[in-house]
Amino acid sequence: MIEICFVCTGNTCRSIMAERIAKKMAKQRKIKDVKFSSAGIYANGENISQNASLVLKKLGYDGRARKSVKLKKIKPETIYIAVTNEHKRFIDSKKVLSFEDFAGVVGDPYGQSLEIYEKSAHQIEKNVEMLLDKINLLRGVK
Repeated sequence: MIEICFVCTGNTCRSIMAERIAKKMAKQRKIKDVKFSSAGIYANGENISQNASLVLKKLGYDGRARKSVKLKKIKPETIYIAVTNEHKRFIDSKKVLSFEDFAGVVGDPYGQSLEIYEKSAHQIEKNVEMLLDKINLLRGVK
C-alpha cells in the first residue's frame, strides 16, 4: 500500500481538494493500492471552506464537511505532496515532492470567489493526473 498525504497551510482548501480529487481519479483508473490523505501545516480543526466544498460538488467530487487535520508526525513510509515549494520546506522527509514538481503552482483560493476556487481545483486536477501517471509509469502500467 502506498500512502500519499497532500499538505498545504490550513487543510481547508487546496490539500483537502487534492485528497478528494485524487481519491476519485484513482478509483476511475482502478488504482486500488494507494491511500490518500491531507493535512495542513497550521491546521486547527476548521471546516473545509464553503467554496471548496461547493466546487468539489460541482466538479463531481466529494464535497462533504470535514475538520482540518494538522500535520504532526512525519511517517517515513508516507509520500508527502506539498502544494507549494514553500510548504515542502516545512516537511522533514526524504519522500516529499510539491505540485511545482508536477504541473505547476496551485494558487491559494482562501477567502476568494467561487471562480478562483474552481481555477485552483482545475490546477489540482492537472497535478493529480500527472502524479497518477507517474505512479503507473513506475509500475509499468500505461
